[in-house]
Amino acid sequence: MIDVSARPLRLLFVDGNTREQRENHAAAYGMQMGEAYAAEIAAIAPGIVSDICLPADAGANLPDGAGLQSYDGIVLTGSALHIYEIEPAVTRQVELMRAIYASGTPCFGSCWGIQVGTVAAGGTVTRNPNGREVGFARRIVQTEAGRIHPLLAGRPIAFDAPAIHLDSVAQPPEGTTILASNAYSQVQAAEIRHDGGTFWGVQYHPEFSLRQMASILRRMVPTLIAEGFRKDEPSTRSWLAELDALDAEPQRHDLAWAHGLDAEVLDAQRRVTELRNFVTHRVEPQASARGRA
Repeated sequence: MIDVSARPLRLLFVDGNTREQRENHAAAYGMQMGEAYAAEIAAIAPGIVSDICLPADAGANLPDGAGLQSYDGIVLTGSALHIYEIEPAVTRQVELMRAIYASGTPCFGSCWGIQVGTVAAGGTVTRNPNGREVGFARRIVQTEAGRIHPLLAGRPIAFDAPAIHLDSVAQPPEGTTILASNAYSQVQAAEIRHDGGTFWGVQYHPEFSLRQMASILRRMVPTLIAEGFRKDEPSTRSWLAELDALDAEPQRHDLAWAHGLDAEVLDAQRRVTELRNFVTHRVEPQASARGRA
C-alpha cells in the first residue's frame, strides 16, 4: 500500500456511463463504475479524497482547467458508449479529455478511457474487426518500449487481464507510444503525450474483479450466445457462477486451471499493477512537483 497520510491525494474519477448505464451497473454489482474504481484506488492509496464527475449527463457540472489542476490525478472509467457515435454524451467527454491534457494533470484510463484519450489527441477508434474481446484479454505482450515503461513495471512480458470491449484504437494519435498489444488489439496499453499533458491507458480492465466482470456479463447473456462465446444460457450461467466462485476463492486451483487464469488476474495486488504504478510514478511525483505533497 502507498502511504498518503502526510497529505491525502485528491483524485477525480470520470464515470463515462449514462445515468441508465450507471444505475444498471449499481443494481448488478452494488456500486456504480466510478464508485467501484475509486474503491480500488483507495485500497492502493488509503485516505485519498475522491470526487466523481458524470460527463455523459446533460447539465453535468464539469471542472474547468483550474478545477482540473486542483486534482493530483484523474481516472477515466470504462463505458458502454461508442465513441464514433457522435452524440453529446460522447462529445462532452472528448472535450473534457482535451481540457485534461491541457491542464497537465496526470491521467489514466481503462478501455473507454484509452479510447477517449486517443480521440481527444487526434487518433481514431472503430469497431474492432477482430470482434468482441470478452472476459479476458489473453496473451497481452509488452512491446520493447513497454518493457522499460513504468506503467507496466512488475508485469511479465506476456500476461492476461480482465477485458470487455467491442471497439479499439484503429489509428493512434501523434505522440503515442504503444506499450502492449495482443492478437485482438494493436493497442492494449499506451502512453499518449498531447498538448502538454501525458495520458497512460489500457484497453483492458485492471480495476475489475472477477465478480464485477461476471456482473457485467450477466447482462450480456444473449449477446454472448449469439456471438458464439457460449453455447446456450445454462452453460453461460454456469461459466459466470464459476467466475464468482473463483472471485470468492482465488486459491481454487481447479477453477483457475479450467479458466486458464493465473496470479496476474487472481491475485488482488497483481491485478491492479497498472493502477498502483500510476499512483506511484505519476500522481505522487506530480503532487510533490506542484508543492501539494
